[in-house]
Amino acid sequence: MTHAKGFAARLDSLGTESAYVVLDAARKLEAAGHRVVHLEIGEPDVPTAPHVIEAGIRALREGRTRYAVAAGVPEFRDAIAQSMALRGVRVTAEHVIVTPGAKPMLFCAALALINPGDEVLCPNPGFPIYESVVRFAGGKPVYYPLDKGRGFAPDVAAIARLITPRTRVLILNLPHNPTGGIATPDDLARLAALAERHDLWVISDEVYWHITYGPHSNSIAALPGMAQRTVIVDGFSKGYSMTGWRLGYGVMPVSLAGPMTTLIINNLSCTATFVQYAGLAALQGPQDSVHRMVAGLKTKRDLIIKGLNAIDGVTCASPAGAFYAFPDLGGLLERTGLTCESFAERLLSEAHTAVLAGTAFGPAGEGHLRLSYAADPANLELALERIRSWVSSLAAAV
Repeated sequence: MTHAKGFAARLDSLGTESAYVVLDAARKLEAAGHRVVHLEIGEPDVPTAPHVIEAGIRALREGRTRYAVAAGVPEFRDAIAQSMALRGVRVTAEHVIVTPGAKPMLFCAALALINPGDEVLCPNPGFPIYESVVRFAGGKPVYYPLDKGRGFAPDVAAIARLITPRTRVLILNLPHNPTGGIATPDDLARLAALAERHDLWVISDEVYWHITYGPHSNSIAALPGMAQRTVIVDGFSKGYSMTGWRLGYGVMPVSLAGPMTTLIINNLSCTATFVQYAGLAALQGPQDSVHRMVAGLKTKRDLIIKGLNAIDGVTCASPAGAFYAFPDLGGLLERTGLTCESFAERLLSEAHTAVLAGTAFGPAGEGHLRLSYAADPANLELALERIRSWVSSLAAAV
């Protein structure tokens, strides 16, 4: 049989997201009859609010199943623009582009802003798709560290040292995946000053903005001069528990919105119309379900952080946002001779508890795990018990 020529070389630049790889392995264990505790996927464990579901159903029944304009339903874009005021950002619907999830907007922002050879500052550890989209766009990811002593806030001094004449974009993720870190107002002011001084674009991934355990902070785009050099990326998956609905957006300068719309037309056509009306209901309806979810996540955070810190050889800071624990297993790994990768693999295969190795988020994740605590408290307790028991068996075998 004659085969076609090989695939396009650009596919080699794409990475993956380990959470889906681990999920697949966990599902196979479940198919074999094992009960797996899932702490690998970053997904709220509460259902989408009933009024949002009803709005989606109503939109379907009203025949909102045809193409939408590429940039998004006008009234939905307007509602998104108005919601930005909570982050200190004053924009109109013209600044908003809707996409089927936040990832397409990350891709579009990368393709719109990065030229071949440009350097892009990416957090380390950080969401692996950042590096993937940067390389796909022809850019060069440059890792910047986080300040572990300040709850994994961006290390502004280190970022400043990494900037070169080829640096074009700074990627921020606040609150941060996988650490839950946030930035202080002073951090943001210093980062904004760097962006202005070196003429950098900022891609600000704010998909966890709703999930903070203290006062909400403003976006970096709210600072003077920053709205014209920032693309805010956000979505409804985390804050509104709408992961499967696939609904996201970008907020950007109007001058970029036109070319971005052309990119959307070439790639996606538009975002599902009825889903946008569900998103409109999420924004304009009661926010009680969001507040309850965040309050519940705070309780779950405290439960899992206390349990992890009670395990010998494990230390874990309490995250200020998002819903991930990022424990440091340095002492435990040193005693057992395991890596964080082998620890996570064996924890799944032997203790049927699915977590991610910290290195799935970059080299600085070495020695760590990421655990999503957006789960039923009973499952969190079960996971902690399994981890404690399995670690004890490791210690006995050493």
